[in-house]
Parts: sequence; structure tokens; C-alpha cells
Amino acid sequence: MCLAIPALVVELLENDMAMIDVGGVRKAISLALVDDVCVGDYVIVHVGFALNRLDPEEAAKTLALFAQIYEELGASPQ
Repeated sequence: MCLAIPALVVELLENDMAMIDVGGVRKAISLALVDDVCVGDYVIVHVGFALNRLDPEEAAKTLALFAQIYEELGASPQ
């Protein structure tokens, strides 16, 4: 099973790369598979690649669901 997560693009880097933020954790990822990504967009990320852009409302719903799961498990998301 694979898990892809929504992430906020906070900076565009050279060579089709971007810096994303997920719950305060930042990571550089590849944008090679997605066109026209801008700072402020949400993307679905899997193994270091953006797979597609995501509507901000859908991203918020998914991230809220992850937060709820962590809370119910008594775990920390980081």
C-alpha cells in the first residue's frame, strides 16, 4: 500500500524542484511530473515526487483527517 500526502509548496527551487511544508516539516521534492505549480499550491506527494496539484479545500480536509487519526491514536504527527 502506498501513501501520498498533501503538501503546501512554499518555495520553487531550480531543476524542477520545490520546497514543501507538511505540518512544519519541510522537504525538497521533484516537480518533474506536474506542470504549472506555484508557491501556495497544494500537491500530492509520494516518495519525493509531486503527483498532481490538489484543491486547497480538499487538502485541508485530508490534513484534518490525518490530524484526527493522530489524535485518536494518541500519537504525534512528527
